[in-house]
Amino acid sequence: MTPKLSGARWAALASVVALAAVLLPGVANADELAAPPSGRITLDVVTVNGSGCPAGTAAVNMLPDNTGFRIDYSAFRAEDGGGAAPTAFRKNCQVNVNVHIPQGFTFAVARADYWGRARLAAGASALHRTNYYYQGSSENNFVDHPIAGPLNGTWRSTDITPVTELVWAPCGEVRNLNINTELRVDAGTSTTRNWVSMRGSDGQAYTLVQFSWANC
Repeated sequence: MTPKLSGARWAALASVVALAAVLLPGVANADELAAPPSGRITLDVVTVNGSGCPAGTAAVNMLPDNTGFRIDYSAFRAEDGGGAAPTAFRKNCQVNVNVHIPQGFTFAVARADYWGRARLAAGASALHRTNYYYQGSSENNFVDHPIAGPLNGTWRSTDITPVTELVWAPCGEVRNLNINTELRVDAGTSTTRNWVSMRGSDGQAYTLVQFSWANC
């Protein structure tokens, strides 16, 4: 379900990017894309940690239609300038999950949508950065979304992987999926406090991670 974001302009253009481009052994081919498996897919949250998601401030839940999962935040905010703490300019949150895949299927991260709010004066800027990788993978590719001031409202960024570049979970193996999200603020020439948060205008704060499914 698409969240309602009212009363504020979009700050960041949605970007079409490749999350990663290296295939792991024993994965499905792009021409074997399948509908999500029927029945309930369960997801175990192995760890959630980082300065942007202290204990008890983030929750991860599988979507009921098995198309992906949702991450809710309540304290993910970075700030700089105007007396902000020296270490507050950068916040991150790494989510490590184990998706229990039915036999004969595998999945890849096809899309991730992020919503938030920001207050950036003229001369200030912010950055939203993500990377996605499976346990044991050497991939460490980052996707960056800059956000420029002045802005007092809502921002959104979207990561989309082309079908030919999907990175599949290895068939028949348990490999946890890691999603590392980072927010940064640079006050630049501004003398006021500037901030960016992973929080929507309706008070909800979340990320939607959507899967592609394939037959092994």
